[in-house]
Amino acid sequence: EQLVESGGGLVQVGGSLTLSCVASGLTVRNVAMAWFRQAPGQEREFVASSARTGGGYYADSVKGRFTIAKLNARNMVLLQMNSLKPEDTAAYYCAVDTTPPGSGYASVNADDYDIWGQGTQVTVSF
Repeated sequence: EQLVESGGGLVQVGGSLTLSCVASGLTVRNVAMAWFRQAPGQEREFVASSARTGGGYYADSVKGRFTIAKLNARNMVLLQMNSLKPEDTAAYYCAVDTTPPGSGYASVNADDYDIWGQGTQVTVSF
């Protein structure tokens, strides 16, 4: 079971990026998935999550700017990030909760996720 993120990079304030997370050894339609981020010197924080049945839950800091999408046919999840701000600069991690308590549930707690990707860096500059 493995997650591989891509799509990070350097972008100007107000710009957009799309992060991808491809899963292998597991089927994304059967799990909840999430994105977390961690800036230097800060704790890992929740960004967005999607339940087995899909949909999206978002941190207040990204609501209205970021969109999470599970692509079951391609066994991957995307994070579309628009109107990027300098405070969005961080390493972004994809994560899987293989045992969500309900099909419509997607935790915001990192401890509930048991498979993690290696991370992809997003840097937003002026």
